[in-house]
Amino acid sequence: MRKLVVLLFSLFVLSCSVDDGNERIYNVILPVEEAVVPTEFERGEVYDIYLKYLRPTSCYAYNDVYYVREGNERMVAVVNTVFEGDYECVDVNELLDASFSFKAGEEDSYVFKFWQGEDDNGDSQYLIIEVPVVD
Repeated sequence: MRKLVVLLFSLFVLSCSVDDGNERIYNVILPVEEAVVPTEFERGEVYDIYLKYLRPTSCYAYNDVYYVREGNERMVAVVNTVFEGDYECVDVNELLDASFSFKAGEEDSYVFKFWQGEDDNGDSQYLIIEVPVVD
């Protein structure tokens, strides 16, 4: 939870803001709705991991995958850039795809924590998938 708060604060501080009258551009973290991960990794091999996330309006644009490693754990979310102001934003609630490559290293397993938003108490919720590594 603390890492997510630090991330959100960092994005707020470092996000681009265009002050051209009524326009503003900034980054947001969006929850991962679904994740497709192999059932096992072979040490030293590279794998694509596929994500699905919900794009709420046409003013959201894919930016990157948020990825933090700590030991054998990986926390993952999707970053979008939001354009506000004089743009004609249309509600789309569109399920989109994103992906990233992962190389299995020396760990015996990897635990992926895909951020799925916060509950009513403000606690981060995760889809947790553990993947064993074979030789």
